[in-house]
Amino acid sequence: MPPRRLVLSFIALWLTLGLVVLVASVQTFLGAVSGAVHGHSHVHLALLAGIESIAAALFLVPKTMRLGAIGLLGTFVVAFIAHALAGEFATILLLYAAGTVFVVVHGPVPWSWVRRRAA
Repeated sequence: MPPRRLVLSFIALWLTLGLVVLVASVQTFLGAVSGAVHGHSHVHLALLAGIESIAAALFLVPKTMRLGAIGLLGTFVVAFIAHALAGEFATILLLYAAGTVFVVVHGPVPWSWVRRRAA
């Protein structure tokens, strides 16, 4: 069993990553729908942000973490390509993807690891 501080640090990374992506994707969705992002409604952007929002919510739940991670990684790839085609290098998407891969490779931690007292 890993040290409790390491487990809590992992959980903090997982929750922070999931919540940051969830909030950002909801903001993008709302902006795309209202036309605030590029001046008029962008259905394709709203669709991608909506899928990313659902994937981020799934990513935050231990039982659906892997499904959410697949959805997130897919949306990150599509968004990265779209930005690249627009001449932008979206490094934040690379960071999100690396964090997502790390969390999903590690997998959810057993509740007993979280509850146990520090040694």
